[in-house]
Amino acid sequence: MQTPISIFWFRRDLRLSDNVGLFKALQGNHNVMPIFIFDKDILDKLPEDDARVTFIHDTLQDMRSTLQDNFGSSIGIYYGKPLEIYKSLVETHQIEAVYTNHDYEPYATERDQEIKAFLNGQGISFHTYKDQVIFEKNEVVKKDGDPYVVYTPYMRTWKAQFKTTDFKFYPSEDHLNNLVKATHLPNLSLEQIGFKRATQVIKPYEVTPKLIQEYEATRNFPAKDATSRLGPHLRFGTVSIRKMVHKAIQEENEIFWQELIWREFFMQILWHFPHTKDKAFKPKYDRIEWRNNAEEFKLWCEGNTGYPLVDAGMRQLNETGFMHNRVRMLVGSFLCKHLLIDWRWGEAYFAEKLHDYEMASNVGNWQWVAGSGVDAAPYFRIFNPTSQIQKFDKQLEYIKTWVPDFQELTYPQQMVDHKMARERCLETYKSALN
Repeated sequence: MQTPISIFWFRRDLRLSDNVGLFKALQGNHNVMPIFIFDKDILDKLPEDDARVTFIHDTLQDMRSTLQDNFGSSIGIYYGKPLEIYKSLVETHQIEAVYTNHDYEPYATERDQEIKAFLNGQGISFHTYKDQVIFEKNEVVKKDGDPYVVYTPYMRTWKAQFKTTDFKFYPSEDHLNNLVKATHLPNLSLEQIGFKRATQVIKPYEVTPKLIQEYEATRNFPAKDATSRLGPHLRFGTVSIRKMVHKAIQEENEIFWQELIWREFFMQILWHFPHTKDKAFKPKYDRIEWRNNAEEFKLWCEGNTGYPLVDAGMRQLNETGFMHNRVRMLVGSFLCKHLLIDWRWGEAYFAEKLHDYEMASNVGNWQWVAGSGVDAAPYFRIFNPTSQIQKFDKQLEYIKTWVPDFQELTYPQQMVDHKMARERCLETYKSALN
């Protein structure tokens, strides 16, 4: 007779501490077997040396070692389609319940509905919890129940609501003795899931009191490298959002706090308006006649546009998997406005390259620069890629780092004249929107 167990399914919450779903599972009636599934449907679309896959794999191995060394437990690691994995787990284990944390992206919500229906059909309960945000779905809405589509009022309501919320942590780390005692759960190497170790590395995050206090003064200057590098860690849940918000409050830094709120703003937008992942939030913007010149797109991707600040950003992205936020706005605007290339092309390129890629923020920010999204920059705001250097890289430190050839004869000519491109963009947008 098998011993009944619960399963905790790790996804975007790769940590043992302050993990809501894990905490709830460990409080249940049965010992818990943690698992992670490398989802074939997601992995098939990625390059074989994707740094994010290496990062997830390394994080899981560290967590397994911690559990094996200290609790006589482990994490079962699987590869395949999640539904197929659950079908086989049900045959080999007596599962009473599955616990996990919410994931809000359209693919994930569909997948979870399918898994829940299958498990319920087997008499197994499926529990999911809010973990990667402070507020989700309909929790911060207007008085009439409609979602906010402008950031500032959303942020104000978020803050007001936060002040009246019972803010607490979920010390899952204190209950790890309730895991199933089994150190030999299935494991997989990177090669077994069709990948090889990436050369790019996802850096540890740095959220020191100094960084938070100086954040407003330094965050717009790409040469300073004064950003927290929190993005991938929030994306994969190696850090708790509750601990980061708590830190921002302790340091009494509104600007750093508001950046965390931006993330939640875009996540609730995607949840309320799932069509925005590939359609303009403002439908009339889908009437724009993009030029979509493949050769020009290639030059942009490679960082060979002839505009040093744009090229610096793209070369930094290609080499490191990271791009400074201020520069992201410029390269995005350049693609959509100067070259009249569809924001979806840029969004897909960033999705492939960015270590901190998160659909909600990526789509939200690309639609912002294209003018087609919520709370968007008006279409007639077109960044001048040359005057931006004066504002944000006056000493050319960032440019010299990533475009050392910018003053040499080999450096490409500007692929498009700014004045001409600006006028062409205004004309194109006007004819589509009027």
